[in-house]
Amino acid sequence: MMIDAFNHCFPPNLFKKLAEIMPAGPIQRWSKMSTMIDPEARLRLMDEFPGYTQILSLSQPSLDLIAGPDVTPELARLGNDGMADMCRRWPDRYVGFIASLPMNNPDAAVKECVRAVLDLGAFGIQIHTNVSGKPLDLPEFYPIFETMHRLGRPIWIHPTRPATHPDYLTENKSMYEIWWGFGWAYETTVAMSRIVFSLMFEKLPGIKIITHHMGAYVPHAEGRFQHWEPLGQRDFSDYSATNSGLKRPLIDYFKMFYGDTAMFGARASTQAGVEFFGVDHCVFATDFPYDNVGGRKLVKDTLEVMAALRVTEAERQRIFTANIKALVGRG
Repeated sequence: MMIDAFNHCFPPNLFKKLAEIMPAGPIQRWSKMSTMIDPEARLRLMDEFPGYTQILSLSQPSLDLIAGPDVTPELARLGNDGMADMCRRWPDRYVGFIASLPMNNPDAAVKECVRAVLDLGAFGIQIHTNVSGKPLDLPEFYPIFETMHRLGRPIWIHPTRPATHPDYLTENKSMYEIWWGFGWAYETTVAMSRIVFSLMFEKLPGIKIITHHMGAYVPHAEGRFQHWEPLGQRDFSDYSATNSGLKRPLIDYFKMFYGDTAMFGARASTQAGVEFFGVDHCVFATDFPYDNVGGRKLVKDTLEVMAALRVTEAERQRIFTANIKALVGRG
């Protein structure tokens, strides 16, 4: 059995609503992706890979980039109800789902956390690396992290950055889709750093956070961590409160995150992530269905990477299934 822990969909009920309120361009793109919006077309492609199952999550963009705080609670409910229905109808294939939240309405987000987990059976929540440009470590978002810590369920972090985020301060937009190609990985890395330096792991010991795309640049920056301490030696700012709160070496906190194998078939980067986070902090994921063949290539390429990993067969099986089961309380 293989459990794809990070892939994306639009349940039919939510997609119908999005078609009413979103620009035509994205809707037309998704309409051509049958495995994104049609649960049964999705299953037919999944049948090509025996033993392959999914934990569902909504596709990007984050809900706060779609609508204001008065509308996003409804969108979150529609999406979460729709994914829960897919899991009820095909429980052996869609083994669970990750709830989405109206992050631009933090009070409603906390309520939806509780409803989705306790009433709908969500395995955890998906949040993005920023909320309409706001960092995740702002006090207004802390109750969401605190709620998930109390519920004992993991948080999945997905990158987000728009094309309007320039690569240089003298420009007004990103060129050549750099905002996606490199910007999303940078977003994940920055969000992880802000979580660490805001002392989240000290305040909420045992909180579980899964990062998309194997922790982005973090595994490749391992050598920098020992030179990053103490804080303030380069910009001469006063980080005494943070320094006193970090009770372990900096690298230890970054290793508390989990990474997934959704690396678009990149073997060396996946191996680096497994060696950085450790086998027990890695989960199988593909980013299905975001390729040009409905997700088929992503699954195939990721399975080839999994087969080539320098791990034991028992360790490979932990990445495929046991680790995510333990994280969501199904182990």
